[in-house]
Amino acid sequence: MLPDHSKPFHVVCDASDVVIVCTLMQLDNEGVERVVSYQSCQLKPAEQNYPVHDKELLVMRYVLIKFRVYLLGEQTFAVYTDHAPLRTATKTPHLSQRMERWLLLFSEYNFVVHYKPGKTSILVDMLSRHPDYDPCTTSGRHAAGDAEDEEECAVYIAEAVAAADTVTTCPLRDAIAAAYEHDATCSEMFKYLKAPSDSARWQLSPLSRSRVDRYVIHAVVVGTLL
Repeated sequence: MLPDHSKPFHVVCDASDVVIVCTLMQLDNEGVERVVSYQSCQLKPAEQNYPVHDKELLVMRYVLIKFRVYLLGEQTFAVYTDHAPLRTATKTPHLSQRMERWLLLFSEYNFVVHYKPGKTSILVDMLSRHPDYDPCTTSGRHAAGDAEDEEECAVYIAEAVAAADTVTTCPLRDAIAAAYEHDATCSEMFKYLKAPSDSARWQLSPLSRSRVDRYVIHAVVVGTLL
């Protein structure tokens, strides 16, 4: 579903031995839990050696970074995890510099951690244990920097660009694309991304200049940013 900033968000997250997964969710008008966005990331070799507690904190950090545009400055939101000790982990002192950096990031957000058993978090539990992430079954196919993975990514992008001519008409997409032209911030960022240069960058407003690097021009939905 599309995000509704008049309603509170909540996040469900999980970590396995090789991957971290999270979903941003809201309740619809009927009170049914709906997914706003999925995010996942394969752990680096060093991160795979983290203890369980650190992996669960790592996925919370990942949540706050990936969903920052939805969560920063919002009303109190809930983070659900199947690792019970995390309910107090953000309030207890940590000795490592890594943990201190993470807790500093956590302090920017207004959230409460709740325990949710893995058997009731079916969605993220299933995604975090998907066999595609298992190096024993993929032979490292998804490892960072893997040539085959990069080739697959290039093929996907090429297919997405080729599909641009065959995208069916969608009134909502068309309305969003049209709205970009009337939004001062989006329109100037879109103009810059079409022809980036140092001089064009400095013509952006301070707000747009601080945000523009987060976006690219959408390859399929013409006239929008991604």
